[in-house]
This record gives sequence, structure tokens and C-alpha cells, in this order.
Amino acid sequence: MTIRSRIAAAFAVASLALVFAGQSHATVFAAWQVANVPFGDTLNLRKYPSATSQKQAAYPNGTVLQMTGRCTGGVNLLDIASQPAWKQRQTVRFRWCEVWHDPAKNGEFVTGWAYGKYITPY
Repeated sequence: MTIRSRIAAAFAVASLALVFAGQSHATVFAAWQVANVPFGDTLNLRKYPSATSQKQAAYPNGTVLQMTGRCTGGVNLLDIASQPAWKQRQTVRFRWCEVWHDPAKNGEFVTGWAYGKYITPY
């Protein structure tokens, strides 16, 4: 086997591993939806967990969001998923939670942050 074919084989194996790793990562998202936003307003997703951070996108009530599971204060949405919905909402009410979204709707997903007061388990 030549060096070139060994490199090509190694690249193929590494690429396949990345495909499977990406698929398993995507299955850990938690679905939550935008709720409790005042009539005529939208939930702003921010670049960082701060109300003064750059706005990336805005979503109306009812929009389903893909949450990474990570919230400020060490809260993980996947860890609290077995609790009743009211308890989950109470846990994240004053925290920022990370969202995986496509603000430009061009297939380029990024992470952003939503304030917990305006999201609820889906």
C-alpha cells in the first residue's frame, strides 16, 4: 500500500467517524418552544447570555427551538427533562439557555441564547 493510499484510507475512516459523531450529537438536542412573549413582540436570541448582547434572530410565540441543553448556572435541560413541565420552567426562568438555530435560514446553524422566562418544554 502506497503512502498516498494509506492517507486516503485514513481520511476516509476519519470522515466516516465525524459523520457518525455528528449524528449522535444531533440527537441530544432538547425541543423547547417560545412562550409568554407579549402580544406583537418576539423573543430575541442573543449571541451571548446577556440582554445587551448582539441580537441574532427573533422568534414569535409557538416557535419550536432546538436547545443544546446548556443553561447558565450549570443547569442542563436534559438533566431536568424528567421533571414536570412547570418545574422545568421554574428552573430556567431566570437563566439563559443555549439554542442551536439558523438565523439567516441558509443552512448555517449557530448557537445563540434565549432568556428562560420566554421558553417552555415542547
